[in-house]
Amino acid sequence: MTKEENEKRLEHLRGIVSNLPSKPGCYQYYDNNNTVIYVGKAKNLKNRVSSYFHKEVDRFKTKVLVSKIMDISYTVVNTEEDALLLENNLIKKYKPRYNILLKDGKTYPSICVTKEYFPRIFKTRNINRKWGTYYGPYSHLGSMYAVLELIKKLYKPRTCRFPITKEGIEQGKYKPCLEYHIHNCDAPCIAKQSHEEYQECITQAQEILKGKTRELSKMLFSQMQHLAEQLRFEEAEELKRRYVLLENFCAKSEVVSHTIDNVDVFSIANDENTAYINYMHVTNGSINQAYTFEFKKKLNEQDEEILQLGILQIREKVGSRSSEIIIPKALNMSLEGITFTVPQRGDKKKLLDLSEMNGKQYRFDRLKQAEKLNPEQKSVRLMKEIQNALKLPKIPYQIEMFDNSNISGSDAVAACVVFKKMKPSKKDYRKYTIKTVTGPDDYASMQEVVRRRYSRMQDEGQPLPDLIITDGGKGQMSVVREVVENELHLNIPIAGLAKNDRHRTNELLYGVPPVVIGMKTESELFRLLTHMQDEVHRFAITFHRDKRSKHALHSELDDIKGIGPKSKSLLLNKFKTVKQIKESDKQKLIEVLGVSKGKIVFEYFHQENN
Repeated sequence: MTKEENEKRLEHLRGIVSNLPSKPGCYQYYDNNNTVIYVGKAKNLKNRVSSYFHKEVDRFKTKVLVSKIMDISYTVVNTEEDALLLENNLIKKYKPRYNILLKDGKTYPSICVTKEYFPRIFKTRNINRKWGTYYGPYSHLGSMYAVLELIKKLYKPRTCRFPITKEGIEQGKYKPCLEYHIHNCDAPCIAKQSHEEYQECITQAQEILKGKTRELSKMLFSQMQHLAEQLRFEEAEELKRRYVLLENFCAKSEVVSHTIDNVDVFSIANDENTAYINYMHVTNGSINQAYTFEFKKKLNEQDEEILQLGILQIREKVGSRSSEIIIPKALNMSLEGITFTVPQRGDKKKLLDLSEMNGKQYRFDRLKQAEKLNPEQKSVRLMKEIQNALKLPKIPYQIEMFDNSNISGSDAVAACVVFKKMKPSKKDYRKYTIKTVTGPDDYASMQEVVRRRYSRMQDEGQPLPDLIITDGGKGQMSVVREVVENELHLNIPIAGLAKNDRHRTNELLYGVPPVVIGMKTESELFRLLTHMQDEVHRFAITFHRDKRSKHALHSELDDIKGIGPKSKSLLLNKFKTVKQIKESDKQKLIEVLGVSKGKIVFEYFHQENN
């Protein structure tokens, strides 16, 4: 599109906007194919739509949307509530490209109760209302299988797919299968179980799927007592078995007071591209439905607008008729006959906390699944976390950390470890023997090593790190900054890991002057940073030990030119000690090493006498 064509397009759109009414309603944006690409709602149509064209849009995705709008239509309604409901219906109808959308329901299975003569109960991802009644969808497979297993143990619904009919049973067309012989089915196909009894079992199973477990439990207990009074103990025992199974199942899902009944709970968790809305339905103090739904974000939508639309879509999807909705914060929405509650304490607050915990756990699980398929994703996430925590100008692809090691200043060494994409790059590790510092001066040793490393990297044109982390607090950061910024004139961010009184790392420091960065010590990122710290400490200590070991094993024989390890071994095997080698005459040394080397050793130890 040329600049002139774009100006003409914008002029056309501004003309439409100038004539919009200042009333509640919904608006639709169309592209050059006359396809609806976005549906929105507004308390004031004119003000809302004009905001897209009469001021600078600061979000990239919104700019992309505006660049594709070729036409606008709108519908005026009486209230904001009507606008929200109309928006929901239009989004479902058109599925616009730039609207948040509930993730395809095929991802989540449902439980189907068929409309056959002897109904079956099974999980499915294909929804066809004419074949049966559907319950769900279930985003958590574990809870779905738990319900199916309970129904199987309680009522033993048939699993075969035969089209069993009343006439077929009367004519003896069917034979019992293995499920009957292993007591997983009561064989209604051969009239071992009556049609009325089977239907009663299916009805009770549907009550469980609806979440009405408490009412069913009370009914079973009452029937059990009635049969016992009539001395029908075998039948009473069967009802007792069902009652106990149901009670155990209820106990696992019961988390709040029985005074909370027929309530919906919604909470929201976010990541960069997806919003996760957790939904729970509570009846008689028991959670009987709990799902987390994914909404793909298109225009960096705020939590409030996602939650508004999510409440409508999810309640419709699960068929909820609850008159109270518990939410984490007040929303600018109202629904006829519905009370919105934002609890601050008590049982309802516990329910909201549980919903939020489930939503965050679901988001975490999805993230872990994605990172298993793409390990690079985890590295990028952690690098972005560091960037955001420290407000770095760019993502820290290469991080370097230093540590010193010495004993009372002897054999002083230092080490540098390099992490690229949050993983150790061992080929880039470097060891340093301290050359210019005498005595145990950690600050001066650190400055020497930093100066040597980065001046050499500058001279060789090597890429500099995106972040330096010192193994120490404000003091270490200060001396490193003095070299990096004041001497070498480099602009490299410097952070520090500080220890508490118990010598345990508990703070990440950054800035000038250094301040503590708020980060939980048990977080994944902090554990990774302390792993880096442990790695540089290990590398430095290992180097220091190796150097000390070489000194400890040093012998005066090592200083004799022309005498190698083999000759040294021959001498020590023969004479046992260096002292005895010194006291030996030339002939004995020649007998062990030969004329040439024997003379070298003898002359080395007797050169003062010559």
